[in-house]
Amino acid sequence: MRYLAYLDTALTALAARLRGEDPERGDVPGWVMVTVMTAALVLAILAVFQEAIVTAVQNALNSVTGAGG
Repeated sequence: MRYLAYLDTALTALAARLRGEDPERGDVPGWVMVTVMTAALVLAILAVFQEAIVTAVQNALNSVTGAGG
């Protein structure tokens, strides 16, 4: 009998989710906006500091691989 109760609970939760009544669904347009704004910020920083970033990454990789002299 306990398994039937679990099955009933699971099916009720699934039906609520399919109907869009799930309170944990989240704010999809908000997350899309955060993602787009983050990508724009990264591109803006990269456009201004590209040479410094490339140099820093190359120096870091060279110091790890031992190719830095």
